[in-house]
Amino acid sequence: MAPTRAAAAAHRPSPFSREVRRWRTLRRMSQLELATLAGTTQRHLSFIESGRSAPGRPMVVRLAESLALSLRERNALLLTAGYAPAYEESPRDGAAIEPAMTALRSILTGHLPYPAVVAGPRGELVLANAAFEVLTEGAAARLLEPPVNVLRLALHPEGMGPRVLNLAAWGRHVTESLRARAAAHPDRGLDALAAELAGYLPAGAPPGPDHLGFAVPLRLRTAGGELRLLTTLTSFATAVDVTLAELHLEAFLPADPETAELLRRRAAARAAAPTG
Repeated sequence: MAPTRAAAAAHRPSPFSREVRRWRTLRRMSQLELATLAGTTQRHLSFIESGRSAPGRPMVVRLAESLALSLRERNALLLTAGYAPAYEESPRDGAAIEPAMTALRSILTGHLPYPAVVAGPRGELVLANAAFEVLTEGAAARLLEPPVNVLRLALHPEGMGPRVLNLAAWGRHVTESLRARAAAHPDRGLDALAAELAGYLPAGAPPGPDHLGFAVPLRLRTAGGELRLLTTLTSFATAVDVTLAELHLEAFLPADPETAELLRRRAAARAAAPTG
């Protein structure tokens, strides 16, 4: 006997079912792989994706974790399944994350005389130390008006772009990292920013000889001489607040003794400069 319309409709994939399948496909995972990671069976996951089974909240959380979703994406998946979000999203100046923000300010200060910034998910500047001025030297005022985007500042022809001596190689490193993030966590804003930044780079430039292992040093011309800087990225891997989880600390390190000395001299000059 053919199934009734009501039975067919009951088993039609829900928005949640489609989301699970979309993320699984994006992660290039089989049903068996995802089911194993989430602590369930392939049959159960198949029923979830077909709309024949509605999972409980713990299963939705396990699926989101197994799919390596960001906290924001996990909240969205819970909402799609009909459950309340699991993770708070505090304002950046809120009391809930103030201890972490205070710790970040201490890290920025401790990194001196080298530049370091804290940025949001699309490159928006949140915090910076005093050495950040070496990156803004000569930049157009409009690029330094809040909200400052450090990725745009880094490559823009009115920002750092003209002072970056290896703009093709370093810029490609920046844009490819951004595209990789957008591929793992789809975001039209990231796609648009990556396309904009790519437009600031020279076309068809091959990789240069200035790679250090997997790192691409930033070669930056300054009033005091050339800097060669490596960058490190740090994030809160165990954060349970969406706002905190989306922040990352980018710290610049000298790639040679000359760069370290030049940055020390800049720091001494800043300290000696009159204030007020």
